[in-house]
Amino acid sequence: METLYDLIIIGGGPAGITAAIYGARKALKVLLLTKDFIGQMGRTDSIENYPGFANIGGLDLSRKFKQHLDKFEVEIRQGSEVKAISKVKAGFVLETTKREKLEAKTVIVASGRNPRSLKVPGEKEFEGKGVSFCGTCDAPLFKGKTVAVIGGGNTALETVLDLLPYAAKVYILEIGSKLVADEINQEKARASGKTEAILKAQVLEIRGKTMVESLVFRDLASKKTKELPAQGVFIEIGSLPATNFLKDLVDFNEKGEIIIDPLTGETKTPGLFAAGDVTSVKFKQIVIAAGEGAKAALSAYNYLQNQ
Repeated sequence: METLYDLIIIGGGPAGITAAIYGARKALKVLLLTKDFIGQMGRTDSIENYPGFANIGGLDLSRKFKQHLDKFEVEIRQGSEVKAISKVKAGFVLETTKREKLEAKTVIVASGRNPRSLKVPGEKEFEGKGVSFCGTCDAPLFKGKTVAVIGGGNTALETVLDLLPYAAKVYILEIGSKLVADEINQEKARASGKTEAILKAQVLEIRGKTMVESLVFRDLASKKTKELPAQGVFIEIGSLPATNFLKDLVDFNEKGEIIIDPLTGETKTPGLFAAGDVTSVKFKQIVIAAGEGAKAALSAYNYLQNQ
């Protein structure tokens, strides 16, 4: 077993980074584990509701969060994902995908959410080969190409807007009878003259040889199966809380989110806290996630002081 940390934080988004900053300011020995520092915030093209920035790109704001974090004594292990947590006498043991075993007196879960998958043939096989879950990250790779965006909500239309400067044609496939994104984003997409919405479309398969070449969908109105040529498929149908590693240490609500004490961020297991979009807190906003991260870190500090 390695060093015993006062606090291990899982996640490098607004909640996790803020928690790490607050933990370091309280002179705790802090370790932050994260797959990356992009997350949902980094995949957002434009942010207009974070105080202090009238308009800032998600990747730019992510970098500013990370630059702030780097000013503090926080150990960071990037690319290390937690696969299991167990309760022990000293606190908690975390097992990672890199076969590490890490021990901490307290833990804050700020793992955010993972993109919801279509669960169709070709999706996993072509991820990174034409299938993408991040328009901000990958839009420039599709210059002059035909692409399809799956989903009709705000995230999907933001991805469409990311693609418009690059793609020759953008199809929007929505399983429902209408797009539900804000009308202002829909109007921007229509005004480009490069988009076409296909409603009542259920994606069945993504096809190709070494790269994506087409997708197959069922027209729910005509009941016909159709194939659409496309070199890229962007999947934007929502997200699920990243909680696979927690099992019975926490309680979940009907959405699979971690139920916390709203005053402290503590879960049903003493010493185990959660913050941000992974929790049952109602509104999923960057500013709220950051505040919840601060609250969880201060609560973890108080917990340690009372032991």
